[in-house]
Amino acid sequence: MFLGANVTPPVIHPTTNFVNHTFSTTVVPHIHPVHTTTVNHHMFQHKHYCPHTSSCCEDVCNQHVNCCNPCAPGGMPAANAMPGFGMGMGAAGFGPGPFMGPRP
Repeated sequence: MFLGANVTPPVIHPTTNFVNHTFSTTVVPHIHPVHTTTVNHHMFQHKHYCPHTSSCCEDVCNQHVNCCNPCAPGGMPAANAMPGFGMGMGAAGFGPGPFMGPRP
Protein backbone atom coordinates (compact mmCIF):
# COMPACT_ATOMS: atom_id res chain seq x y z
CA MET A 1 0.00 0.00 0.00
CA PHE A 2 0.87 3.55 -0.10
CA LEU A 3 2.64 4.91 2.92
CA GLY A 4 1.32 8.11 4.27
CA ALA A 5 -1.67 8.23 2.02
CA ASN A 6 -4.78 9.65 3.47
CA VAL A 7 -7.86 7.48 3.12
CA THR A 8 -11.24 9.01 3.55
CA PRO A 9 -14.21 7.14 4.70
CA PRO A 10 -16.06 5.45 1.86
CA VAL A 11 -18.88 7.23 0.11
CA ILE A 12 -21.88 4.90 0.07
CA HIS A 13 -24.17 5.35 -2.91
CA PRO A 14 -27.78 4.25 -2.94
CA THR A 15 -28.31 0.65 -3.83
CA THR A 16 -28.93 -0.03 -7.44
CA ASN A 17 -31.73 -2.55 -7.79
CA PHE A 18 -31.77 -5.13 -10.48
CA VAL A 19 -34.98 -7.07 -11.03
CA ASN A 20 -34.64 -10.56 -12.31
CA HIS A 21 -37.93 -11.91 -13.72
CA THR A 22 -38.59 -15.63 -13.79
CA PHE A 23 -41.59 -17.22 -15.45
CA SER A 24 -43.31 -20.54 -15.03
CA THR A 25 -46.20 -22.05 -16.94
CA THR A 26 -49.11 -23.89 -15.36
CA VAL A 27 -51.47 -25.70 -17.69
CA VAL A 28 -55.14 -25.45 -16.73
CA PRO A 29 -57.20 -27.82 -18.92
CA HIS A 30 -60.55 -26.43 -20.01
CA ILE A 31 -62.77 -29.16 -21.49
CA HIS A 32 -65.51 -28.14 -23.91
CA PRO A 33 -67.41 -31.32 -24.90
CA VAL A 34 -68.82 -31.40 -28.44
CA HIS A 35 -71.22 -34.05 -29.69
CA THR A 36 -72.44 -34.64 -33.25
CA THR A 37 -75.55 -36.74 -33.85
CA THR A 38 -76.12 -38.02 -37.38
CA VAL A 39 -79.81 -38.58 -38.11
CA ASN A 40 -80.41 -40.82 -41.11
CA HIS A 41 -83.83 -40.22 -42.64
CA HIS A 42 -85.41 -42.90 -44.79
CA MET A 43 -88.65 -42.34 -46.70
CA PHE A 44 -90.87 -45.24 -47.71
CA GLN A 45 -92.92 -44.31 -50.74
CA HIS A 46 -95.91 -46.59 -50.96
CA LYS A 47 -96.97 -46.52 -54.59
CA HIS A 48 -100.32 -48.12 -55.25
CA TYR A 49 -101.05 -49.46 -58.70
CA CYS A 50 -104.41 -50.62 -59.96
CA PRO A 51 -103.91 -52.89 -62.94
CA HIS A 52 -107.13 -53.19 -64.87
CA THR A 53 -108.23 -56.19 -66.83
CA SER A 54 -111.20 -56.56 -69.08
CA SER A 55 -112.91 -59.51 -70.58
CA CYS A 56 -115.30 -60.19 -73.36
CA CYS A 57 -117.87 -62.89 -73.60
CA GLU A 58 -119.94 -64.10 -76.50
CA ASP A 59 -123.59 -64.97 -76.29
CA VAL A 60 -124.36 -67.53 -78.96
CA CYS A 61 -127.84 -68.52 -79.98
CA ASN A 62 -128.83 -71.25 -82.41
CA GLN A 63 -131.88 -71.24 -84.56
CA HIS A 64 -133.15 -74.22 -86.49
CA VAL A 65 -135.24 -73.26 -89.47
CA ASN A 66 -137.23 -75.85 -91.41
CA CYS A 67 -136.38 -75.11 -95.03
CA CYS A 68 -137.62 -78.43 -96.31
CA ASN A 69 -141.31 -77.59 -96.59
CA PRO A 70 -142.03 -74.04 -95.43
CA CYS A 71 -145.70 -74.44 -96.22
CA ALA A 72 -146.16 -77.48 -94.00
CA PRO A 73 -148.54 -76.78 -91.13
CA GLY A 74 -146.92 -76.54 -87.74
CA GLY A 75 -143.36 -76.10 -89.03
CA MET A 76 -140.55 -77.82 -87.16
CA PRO A 77 -141.34 -78.96 -83.62
CA ALA A 78 -139.60 -77.38 -80.62
CA ALA A 79 -136.13 -78.62 -79.74
CA ASN A 80 -137.27 -80.25 -76.50
CA ALA A 81 -139.98 -82.19 -78.31
CA MET A 82 -137.49 -84.33 -80.18
CA PRO A 83 -135.50 -86.80 -78.05
CA GLY A 84 -131.75 -86.25 -78.21
CA PHE A 85 -132.03 -82.99 -80.16
CA GLY A 86 -131.00 -79.63 -78.68
CA MET A 87 -130.57 -78.55 -75.08
CA GLY A 88 -134.25 -78.69 -74.17
CA MET A 89 -136.15 -76.31 -71.91
CA GLY A 90 -134.40 -77.36 -68.71
CA ALA A 91 -130.92 -75.99 -69.40
CA ALA A 92 -130.29 -72.65 -67.76
CA GLY A 93 -130.55 -69.83 -70.27
CA PHE A 94 -131.10 -72.15 -73.21
CA GLY A 95 -134.27 -73.22 -74.88
CA PRO A 96 -135.83 -73.13 -78.28
CA GLY A 97 -134.82 -70.06 -80.21
CA PRO A 98 -137.20 -67.50 -81.62
CA PHE A 99 -139.49 -68.59 -84.40
CA MET A 100 -139.42 -72.16 -83.14
CA GLY A 101 -142.52 -74.12 -82.46
CA PRO A 102 -145.96 -73.94 -84.03
CA ARG A 103 -146.77 -71.03 -86.31
CA PRO A 104 -149.97 -69.10 -85.87
